[in-house]
Amino acid sequence: MRIDLTDTTASKINKALVQGRRAIGTPAVGMVLTLVIVTDEENAYDATKAAEEASHEHPSRTLVVIKRHPRNLRDRTRSHLDAEVRVGSEAGTGETVVLRTYGEVSEHADSVVLPLLLPDAPVVVWWPVEAPDNPAKDPLGALAQRRITDLYTVERPMEVLERRVRAYAPGDTDLAWTRLTLWRSMLAAALDQARVPVTSAVVEAEADNPAAELLARWMEARLGVRVDRVVTDGPVVTAVRLGTANGEIVVDRPEGPLATMTLPGQPSRSVALKVRPTSELIAEELRRLDADEMYAVALRGKAGKETPVHV
Repeated sequence: MRIDLTDTTASKINKALVQGRRAIGTPAVGMVLTLVIVTDEENAYDATKAAEEASHEHPSRTLVVIKRHPRNLRDRTRSHLDAEVRVGSEAGTGETVVLRTYGEVSEHADSVVLPLLLPDAPVVVWWPVEAPDNPAKDPLGALAQRRITDLYTVERPMEVLERRVRAYAPGDTDLAWTRLTLWRSMLAAALDQARVPVTSAVVEAEADNPAAELLARWMEARLGVRVDRVVTDGPVVTAVRLGTANGEIVVDRPEGPLATMTLPGQPSRSVALKVRPTSELIAEELRRLDADEMYAVALRGKAGKETPVHV
């Protein structure tokens, strides 16, 4: 069910949510959190779709905040709010409210969002594209226990990464880090099997890949060795090589959903290491609402000072 509201208020939106739930016969609220998506019109559809798919694992109220920029002066000075309320099959297993703000309302979107938050439930804010330099001090970010950004969507990811280091607050995370979960699990399993100290390390990836940089910093912090960066044609992270006294540990994924793992003294074997869709990344982040300490370690790990080698 979808209810369109023009020039509306938060109070009217709440009434529409109640009306929608009653109309489809589900008056009880069984949602576990509020997910606030701050995006533009161009990226709103994909972000909302990913959130709705993630809601099958985490039933939530999703508030999509789209700050509109009117073309003419008259509309620019007129402050108002339009909303789209979706419940039932239109909104996954939760409910979705698309908020389009105009004029001064756009500068105070937190005052619109606050009355719509589920009571006594965690709040997560996600910026699918451009995010503030300091998410924790952003008016919307300040409402949340967790704040999700994505370095893959910015023009100069390495510059933005350094700003993330300076602005980090507990609760911050980035989907560039979430994309590394399978890589980190694979490397941890390989080291558990090898049971030998690592003496050198290499991360191979396309140039200026933020996930590769986070992975290298995390490895430097956890393994206590310098991690060399090798630039390849990609896509994304293509290989990790760990030197040991017994030989090299290699996880190699040049393309596709399968990687090859090689341990010293053992035959190579294929392992699943797919590139996951955004809906799976968001679902993973919604599983935990405490501070991601390993993300903080990766941000602040010793960055490589050597010039990357091109191959």
